Amino acid sequence: MKKIIALMLPLALLVSAVSCAEKGKTSESSSSTEIEVASDSTVKDHGPKYQRYASMSPEEIVKELTLEQKAAQMVQPAVYMVEDDPENTMKRADYGSVLGENSGMEFSCQEWQELTNNLQKGAIASEAGIPFVYGSDHAHGVGYCVNAVYFPHNIGIGAANDEELTYKMGQVVADEARICHMPWNFFPVVSQSVDPRWGRTYECYSSDLGIISKLGSAYIKGYIDGGGIACAKHFFAEGSAAYGTGEDSQNGSEFVDRLIDRGEATLTDAEIKELLEVYQEMINSGVQTIMISHAALNGVKMHENKEYIMKLKDEMGFEGFIVSDWESIQNIPGKDYEEQVITAVNAGIDMLMEVNRADEAAKIIADSVKSGEISEERVDDAVRRIIKVKLENGLFNDPLFENGNTVQKETGSAEYRKIAEQMVEESLVLLKNDKDTLPVKEGSSVYIIGPASDDASAQCGSWTLDWAESYTKDIKGVTTVLEAFKTYAESYGITVITNPDEAKNADLVLVALGEKPYAEWNGDSEDMALCGKLGLDKNRKAINEAKKLGKPTVACIIAGRQVIIDKADYDSWDSVVMCYLPGSEGKGISDVLCGCADFRGKLPSPWYSSVEQIGTDKCWFEKGYGLNYGSGFKPKAEPEGAAPDDSDDDTYEDPMKGTKYTVGEFKDGVYTSDFAGLKMKMPEGMKHVGEGDIAMFRGSIVSMCSEEKDKVRENARAWEQVFIADDAAIAITYLNTKTAAPDDEDYSEEEFLDDYKAFYNPENYGAETEYKERASVKLGGRDYVREIMEVDYEGNKACEYYYARKIDDEVMCIINTQCNGTDKTPEYFEKMFS
Repeated sequence: MKKIIALMLPLALLVSAVSCAEKGKTSESSSSTEIEVASDSTVKDHGPKYQRYASMSPEEIVKELTLEQKAAQMVQPAVYMVEDDPENTMKRADYGSVLGENSGMEFSCQEWQELTNNLQKGAIASEAGIPFVYGSDHAHGVGYCVNAVYFPHNIGIGAANDEELTYKMGQVVADEARICHMPWNFFPVVSQSVDPRWGRTYECYSSDLGIISKLGSAYIKGYIDGGGIACAKHFFAEGSAAYGTGEDSQNGSEFVDRLIDRGEATLTDAEIKELLEVYQEMINSGVQTIMISHAALNGVKMHENKEYIMKLKDEMGFEGFIVSDWESIQNIPGKDYEEQVITAVNAGIDMLMEVNRADEAAKIIADSVKSGEISEERVDDAVRRIIKVKLENGLFNDPLFENGNTVQKETGSAEYRKIAEQMVEESLVLLKNDKDTLPVKEGSSVYIIGPASDDASAQCGSWTLDWAESYTKDIKGVTTVLEAFKTYAESYGITVITNPDEAKNADLVLVALGEKPYAEWNGDSEDMALCGKLGLDKNRKAINEAKKLGKPTVACIIAGRQVIIDKADYDSWDSVVMCYLPGSEGKGISDVLCGCADFRGKLPSPWYSSVEQIGTDKCWFEKGYGLNYGSGFKPKAEPEGAAPDDSDDDTYEDPMKGTKYTVGEFKDGVYTSDFAGLKMKMPEGMKHVGEGDIAMFRGSIVSMCSEEKDKVRENARAWEQVFIADDAAIAITYLNTKTAAPDDEDYSEEEFLDDYKAFYNPENYGAETEYKERASVKLGGRDYVREIMEVDYEGNKACEYYYARKIDDEVMCIINTQCNGTDKTPEYFEKMFS
């Protein structure tokens, strides 16, 4: 799979290509040092080793392992490093864990089962025979699984502040994680949210340590009781990092200058004691793993902070294992990689999340034991802890999850959605309700506008189908605010209007505003303004439209933090509801606004009216503020019945619908398209890419689009065929020009090539780019416009040749060809077509 991604067209994926190429180099450079294991994990007369291990103690199992096998248990590569040949890779190495997702993975629970089972079959067939555990960020549900239940993010859980419901949430997420065979969850975050300009504010429950302890404990207990492995993070003080101290470091091939994230916290002994008490509560609640923070405390990076890491084990009674964060040991200052690995292990970290360098890290651990720089006792303790957690979770008894011990059989059940919907209802905070504008009166006509009203990506936020942002606004299983109002309008006794021409007939305007999805440092903000850099692009337009109508207005804010709102805008609204990031169940919002439930949410942190108030005793609204409908309110019955069922729908909508386009055929190594008049014989050495992988790659490209026009254009492309080799690739796609450029009736090949150049500029990623001549050429006897692009990234050269031809008024054929190096000329590819 890495080769496919590395060669994937178009070169909009050059960043991924370079990244994967670098990973490949790491893998190649470490291949001579990889830990070799035998392929037979059975013991004569005893069956598979893991079955025998199931009745043994962790200490006894550790004694059975070689030093190299123990070192392999202490490392955790990313899934993209093992997915090319998952079973054989794990059979060779038997890593302690694998984590994460690959950008564009659009996996159902069944597809996750298949991938993780292939990995597990290799692990239990290895010489070590130790089951591995899959870990992922189930931040607000199993976010990397299509049609899972996505709860509100933690800031909304803090607003709800319902211990019992948070416990239920933990159970639900654990059950869906086990359905996907991914039981280890790198959550909850139990950091204190101090400065809302921090990009991880929404991952935190509150600024109140009491609320954090209570809800973190409840979630962990629920998650464990649901059969999962929980992880309290990030240890510790990351939420106290000062503005302006963010870590400046490499992130893959990109250098990142952060404002707050991964920064420096300067704390007194008393403040440290309070934060440690939160972790003591998590330990008392049974948390099995703890992840170390990227941040620094009083001048010491936490990944080298032996004093506090060992305090967890020696003084606080933690019996689970400690894991590093994504490549964070590499930011231990003043050391080379070997020294960083040794420092981290000696500081007490048991498993290294070295996503791209797992083999190298494992070899360093083994070699350092032999040289005496790491004691074997330290390694034995780490592996004992890792195996103890796996044993207690039942992985040795049922590594392939064959016993079916989950409550549900698939993700996205109606029962679980109802629990998430209740959490949404309880998380909403009513800031203002002049003239009792809410609840919406029966018989009212409601005009619904705003960029957050029908955007599942903005509603769910990050950690949903991707790290920072879903590649699509239409996420399977998500009911947006607008969809909820439209679906249940009759039950609410209201009429929903979406046509601007009919807005004058509305009794009420509901404007849904929000932030763009972001993760980690991408959300660090200088101003936090609702209409600022991180605000949705059309916030201001929607606000002005509502003002112009002059009707009673309800503003719903869908955001990962308590944003700064312009006073004139706030004054123009009759009611204001803070919705945070509610997740998949938009009906929770419509039910409360239409009077089926009261407001219960309270602000989990102070709400500031300006950045100048941050860090002072001044604020706009105090922590704990929140209105309700009053003592005389009587809720009406909630509408029953599910939201529109899209369980049988594909999240990918056919962009060619309504055109004359017909699908070509690939048979016996030959691609033929009567529609485009194309015929191409797949060259020897090339492979045909399947539909599932093509869909994943298409999703990756769409996810790169930050501008709406680019997303519209890329969603209007049908990816029909992709062929790859070790050093070249070909993609044949078709563009619905009417959908891609609705305001341009004569959208031409030249315009497409211009738009694509603007969308993807490799120079933004540090590459040198040269465009050759744009010319009209013959391809299969037809006229195409050809563009040649040559890219040089740190000496790694690649060429891409674009071919575009407008077939009729609605469809354009686009052929992308790419090669690593410069030896394959355009003519090399052009000769393939007839």
